Amino acid sequence: MNIPNTNLPRIVVIGGGFAGIALAKSLKNKRVQVVLIDKHNYHTFQPLLYQVATGGLEAGSIAYPIRKVVQEYQNFYFRLGFVNEIDTQNQKVKADIGELRYDYLVLATGSKTNFFGNKEIERNSVAMKTIPQSLNIRSLILENFEQALLTNDIHDRHSLINFVLVGGGPTGVELAGALAEMKKAILPKDYPDLDVRKMQINLIQSSDRILDSMSEKSSQEAEDFLINLGVNVWKNVRVTGYDGITVTTNTDLTFNSATVIWTAGVQGALPSGIDSNAIIPRAERLKVNEFNQVEGYDNIFAIGDIAAMLSEQNPKGHPMMAQPAMQQGKWLGENIVKKINKQPLKPFVYNDKGSMATIGRNKAVVDLPKFHFSGVFAWFVWIFVHLFSLIGFKNKAVVLTNWIYNYIRLDREGRLIIRPFKKKDVTSFVADEV
Repeated sequence: MNIPNTNLPRIVVIGGGFAGIALAKSLKNKRVQVVLIDKHNYHTFQPLLYQVATGGLEAGSIAYPIRKVVQEYQNFYFRLGFVNEIDTQNQKVKADIGELRYDYLVLATGSKTNFFGNKEIERNSVAMKTIPQSLNIRSLILENFEQALLTNDIHDRHSLINFVLVGGGPTGVELAGALAEMKKAILPKDYPDLDVRKMQINLIQSSDRILDSMSEKSSQEAEDFLINLGVNVWKNVRVTGYDGITVTTNTDLTFNSATVIWTAGVQGALPSGIDSNAIIPRAERLKVNEFNQVEGYDNIFAIGDIAAMLSEQNPKGHPMMAQPAMQQGKWLGENIVKKINKQPLKPFVYNDKGSMATIGRNKAVVDLPKFHFSGVFAWFVWIFVHLFSLIGFKNKAVVLTNWIYNYIRLDREGRLIIRPFKKKDVTSFVADEV
C-alpha cells in the first residue's frame, strides 16, 4: 500500500464511519502512524439517508471527503480499498489493494443490512445503508410513478404505488413519514393525471410497537403521527417472503407491491480472519472487553456497530447507533496512546444522551435520560442535533438551506432520476452502472 516504514507504532483503522472518524480525530498528531482504510473515500452521515431517498437532500450534502478530514494530521494515511481478511498471526490486513502490517488494529467496519438468512427477500427488496442504495430507492420510487402513468392494468398501477417498509425502527419510521409528506404535498402536483390518493404506505413491525428501542410514550406518539399522515402501521406482523410482486407474512396479510424497502435489522460487517469464539452468531458482532479489545487479542480492537461490549446493564451490547460509536472512537484513541506508553487503560463508560426520531414536518419524538417531549419543539431539537453532527460547514449550510426551502415551499427538488434503477425481471432489481 506504499505506506512508509517508521519507528512509530502503526495503527491500522478499518472503516471511516462515525467510530473511525472519531478515532482519527482522537489520534490527531500523536506520536503514532495511522492508516485509515475504507471502501469509500467519503464519510456518510447515515441518519439522513432517508432524505436522500425521498428527494429532500442531495447525496453530496450528507457526505464528506475522508481525506479532507485528515489532510492536516501528521503521519496519517488514507487508502481506498476493501479489506477481505485479517491475518492475526502475522499481524497483517489483506485488502484488494494489497497487504499491510499493523502493530495495533482497530475494526470500525460498521454494520450491514440483516435479512436474517432470507435470500428471496434479500434478492427482491432494497436496503438503505449507503448513499448508492438511497439513490437507487429515490430512482425506483420516481420510476414507479412514471410507469404507473403508462399502465392500463389497475392492479399493476396499484402495485407500483404501493410501498412496503419492513422494520419500525427510526429508519423505517422516518422514511414512512417522508413518503407520506411526498404523497400529501408533492406527488399530486407532479402527477396530476394519476390518482395519488391510491398510494399506500405500509409500515410493518414484527414486535408490538414501533420505535421499540425508545420509550412507550414515544412509540405511541410516533404511531399516532404516522396514522394521521395516512401511513398504515402493522404491528406483530413478520414478513416471511417477497417474490418481487407479493409480500407474504406470518399472518393472513399479503401485500402486492413493486417496492419493498427493508429496514428490519442490521448485523456487523465483519472481515474474515477473527477467531469464531470472539464472534456473536447471527449478529456478527465482536465480543470486546471494557477497553474495546476483541476477546482473545491484545492488540486488536473493535468500536462502533461491530463491537458488542456485553455487561449486566447491556446484555446485548451498546445500541448500534452513532453516539456509542463516536464515544468509543474518542475513548479508544486515548487508550491506545496509554497502552503504547505502558499506562493503565481506562474502561469505557457510555454516556447515553438520549434518542430521537422525526416523523415529518413539525413532528418528532425525543427521549432524554430524564425528559421526554414531542411535537414541534422536539422537531427543532432533532434539526439542531443533526445539523451540529454533520461534518463540514458547507454541508451544514447546504442542509439547513434545503430544510428551510422545503419547509416554506412544501417542496423537495431533489426528486431526480440521475442513476436509473430498473427491474431486470419480475423477481430482481439491478442498478444501472454509472
